[in-house]
Amino acid sequence: MNTPAPGAPDPAALNEVVLVTGISGSGKSVALHALEDAGFFCVDNLPPELLRDFLRLEHGRSQRRVAIAVDVRSAGSLPHLLPLIEELRGEGVVIRSVFLDAGTDALVRRFSESRRPHPLSQQATSQSLNRRREDKAPDGHRALYDAIELERELLAELREISTVVDTSQLRPAQLRLWMRDLVQAGSLALTLVFESFAFKHGVPLDADFVFDVRILPNPYYIRELRAQTGRDDGVIQYLEAQPEVAEMLEQIEAFIARWLPAFENDQRSYLTVAIGCTGGQHRSVYLTETLARRFSKRSVSLIRHRELDARD
Repeated sequence: MNTPAPGAPDPAALNEVVLVTGISGSGKSVALHALEDAGFFCVDNLPPELLRDFLRLEHGRSQRRVAIAVDVRSAGSLPHLLPLIEELRGEGVVIRSVFLDAGTDALVRRFSESRRPHPLSQQATSQSLNRRREDKAPDGHRALYDAIELERELLAELREISTVVDTSQLRPAQLRLWMRDLVQAGSLALTLVFESFAFKHGVPLDADFVFDVRILPNPYYIRELRAQTGRDDGVIQYLEAQPEVAEMLEQIEAFIARWLPAFENDQRSYLTVAIGCTGGQHRSVYLTETLARRFSKRSVSLIRHRELDARD
């Protein structure tokens, strides 16, 4: 059993600490507001050097749940953050790191719409000046692309130890809902996240496993089923009548069941299984719902429907 270092936070006096981090423009402010609405005491842009002192201050508030946002605005301190997280976890503090990510095109669009400068724009501008003349991208966009890539490099190691949420296709309301689901499922055991998506809108960045079910019979081509989804009885009955659908389900289930203990032993907090079809409405939704139901007896299982949730 680990003994807290002198002056360290007392694990018995702390509830779970949620660390919100990620790429600039990916929705960290939205996520932090969602946690605040869920009853967390939230602190934005806390320098990593102050994390231990802040947790010590929270020592006497054992009923207060804490969420802290740390990002590239504290770039100079980031190298100290990972060792500090490991130290605190070794002392018994439960720290769950959630990393928000998004595709570069989505980030560029968001910065263009908000007209806000990227936190690393000055560094990226100096890098852009050294690029070859053959690079025809406009100076403003080139600097922004460089800033985003520089930020990805600086945060790469933090991303590796975090639960990743891809916000590229998410509306703010979706992100708020998904964040609440994540923290409500809080547990020391591994949580399975089953996510349906449409390949035509891109593969989710947060997926640990991706299964392509576009080879299965498509209810879209049956007129009376086209407007339905994989949660509706008509589509369910159609897909359950297809032998290859049952075979695909059994093989995916067997694969996850085979490797789940290894992820549990690796002390992973979340494992995201993404199921994709063409439109993200029928086949992927049905398989996602079915797999989540089957694994719910073994692990906490969350369901995400990227395309359907965007319509609701």
